[in-house]
Amino acid sequence: MNAASLKGAIQERWRALAPREKNLVTAAASVVALALLWWVGVAPALKILGQADARQRSLDTQWQQMQALEAQARALQAQPKARHDEAVRALEASIKQSLGAGAQLSVSGERATLTLKGVPASALGTWLTQVRANARALPTEARLVRNPSTTAATGVLWDGVLVLALPPR
Repeated sequence: MNAASLKGAIQERWRALAPREKNLVTAAASVVALALLWWVGVAPALKILGQADARQRSLDTQWQQMQALEAQARALQAQPKARHDEAVRALEASIKQSLGAGAQLSVSGERATLTLKGVPASALGTWLTQVRANARALPTEARLVRNPSTTAATGVLWDGVLVLALPPR
């Protein structure tokens, strides 16, 4: 059966229907068309509109975080250049103060190698922030492993080696 004969058969069947049946078929087709219009056109738009406020708040939060990071970067750029000797002294002092006996430092040229043994994760994170700001030392390499003696009471402890780039001489 081709398209022309199918169309003719449908038209013939339509003419054979009683007026009441024609009204019911028209109503059913209208309901299907309205449902299709709703599912394809209106519902997705309403869903997006309903999520717009939450999405806007999320984007605003991200924007504020980016602004804070930009301000931090500008503050770091505005600081005067650190000299190598000052950076080494600041690095040594911060290790003694923040990391204690669990950290050993060796300096070779513009690289500082820090060997860690059982250093708490929170202290290491705070120390890295301080070193970046005060000594202008940036981590270039990290080989850290979780200390097997880590417990819930002690928190996470790290062992390993951290290599830092110091300001040039």
